[in-house]
Amino acid sequence: MIPMVIGREIRLNRILKDGKMLCIPMDHGISNGPIMGLEDPLSLIYKCEHAGLTCVLVNKGIIRTMPRPIGIGLIAHMSASTSLGPSPNKKVLMGRVGESIRLGADAVSVHVNIGAKEEPDMLHDLGLVSDECTEWNVPLVAMMYPRGENIKDPYNVEVVAHAARIGGEAGADIVKAVYTGDIDSFRKVTKACPVPIVIAGGPKINTDYEILEMCESAMKAGAKGVTFGRNIFQHENPVSIVRALRRVIIEGVSHDEAFEVLRSAQG
Repeated sequence: MIPMVIGREIRLNRILKDGKMLCIPMDHGISNGPIMGLEDPLSLIYKCEHAGLTCVLVNKGIIRTMPRPIGIGLIAHMSASTSLGPSPNKKVLMGRVGESIRLGADAVSVHVNIGAKEEPDMLHDLGLVSDECTEWNVPLVAMMYPRGENIKDPYNVEVVAHAARIGGEAGADIVKAVYTGDIDSFRKVTKACPVPIVIAGGPKINTDYEILEMCESAMKAGAKGVTFGRNIFQHENPVSIVRALRRVIIEGVSHDEAFEVLRSAQG
């Protein structure tokens, strides 16, 4: 019997390159407003799409305002909260999988804060979206963050591994997790999760060398890529750092080599 490619695999292939991801998440406009670097997200997308990104992650309203299709994968983010509201950690659904498909998205994403008092509601939504994704054959990216009243150390390896495992067991195709800081500890996270893991960038990192070093360390620990927000869109040259990250993630070069190329290009 000849194996058949289904919709989920086709769509995964659009957001990944050789099974690896280099993504700029730009869902911050709802949670934090037009922060520095995201005053004009469409301009950033078109500027970086040919620099080595495999996909971008945006809210549905941004997709609707695109003046032309993009040549990379598109992930529609479906959950949100705001820093101005009474419960910033409570993410609520703002879309449906069917709507995301109509908009042209290749995958959807949901954010869950494990350890927050609203965790049960967010897990309920994750389960619903997972079922919809199965029905539509659409990949699901689960952002699984240890964040809330019950979390003392969001980088604790047991806590990060537990959060990532929840995403995998709930039906996500890819889990976004925080990096625990070193190869040995993060390897415990990737080994304990039944689906591929990509890392979040977290707060803005001071130097390009540190960005590339964290990226390579995560890849060595078993990660399949990165979803870096501020460390790309708040970079003084987003295109150059995307190219350098691609060398590490897709081409497999060392962070030292990628940094030297980056430094030479910046001249």
